[in-house]
Amino acid sequence: MSIEISHRVSALRLDGETLSRQTEVLAEEVPVALVYNGLSHAVMMATPADLEDFAVGFSVTEDIVGGADEIRLIERIETPQGLSLEMLIPQARFEALEARSRNLTGRTGCGLCGAGTLAAAIRPVRQVSATAQLDPSRLLAAFAELETRQPLNRETGAVHAAAILDQHGQLHVREDVGRHNALDKVAGHVLRQGLSARALLVTSRASYEIVHKAAQIDCPLVAAISAPTALAVRLATEAGVSLIGFARDQRLTRYTGTDVAPA
Repeated sequence: MSIEISHRVSALRLDGETLSRQTEVLAEEVPVALVYNGLSHAVMMATPADLEDFAVGFSVTEDIVGGADEIRLIERIETPQGLSLEMLIPQARFEALEARSRNLTGRTGCGLCGAGTLAAAIRPVRQVSATAQLDPSRLLAAFAELETRQPLNRETGAVHAAAILDQHGQLHVREDVGRHNALDKVAGHVLRQGLSARALLVTSRASYEIVHKAAQIDCPLVAAISAPTALAVRLATEAGVSLIGFARDQRLTRYTGTDVAPA
C-alpha cells in the first residue's frame, strides 16, 4: 500500500468573529531509513515522494558515494513504522561509512542531527570546479518559475522546495517538508539524469548545510529566498561558491563570488 504525501483533516477556523469547520490538506511526513549494505545509517523525517531521488542525492551530498553510478540498487520497503530505502554500494565506500560511526536521527529539516562529534559537525568542503556564470535576470526568472511549480506547498502551505538550473537552462524542482531533503531530492534527480548544476535555488535561508551540499555536487551558485547565515558565507568563500540571498521581488543580495549586474 502506497503512503500518501498529503492527508485531509477536519479543522475549526476562526476568522474574525466567525467560526467554521473546514477541510484542511496537510503535508505528510514519515520516518525514512537510508540503509547501505544492510547498515541503517540515517533516519530522516521526509515527505514520502521522489524517494529514489532522495536516496541518491543524500548519498552523494553526504559523501557516502562519489556519484549515482556507485549505487547498484534502491529498494523501497514499507513497514508500519515508516519507509526503508535499501541500497548496495561498493565495499570500500561501505567500510568508510562504518568508520565514520555516524548514526543520524534527523528531525524535519535538520542537516546535522546525529553528528557524533564537533569535528564531524563541520566537515571540510570541496572546491567547486567552475565559476558561476548566470545573469541576475535569468536567476530571478527561475525563482518566478519555481513559485509556480510547487503543487504540494500550494495545497498545504507546509513544505520547502529546491530547484536546480542545469547546463541546458532547464529548471528541475522537488518539494519536501525538510529543506535539506528537498535539496537532496533535486540533486539526486539531476545526478540520475547525468546533468550538471549551474545554480541551486532554495525557498529557505541559506544555511551551512545547504552550501556544503551544493559544493558536494559541484554547483557554483546558491541562491536563497531568505538570508544566509554567517557560517554559510564563510563556507561559500572557502568553496568558491557564489552565494546570493533575498532573491525575490526583482532584487537580490550577493554575499560571495562573481559580481552580479544587469545584462
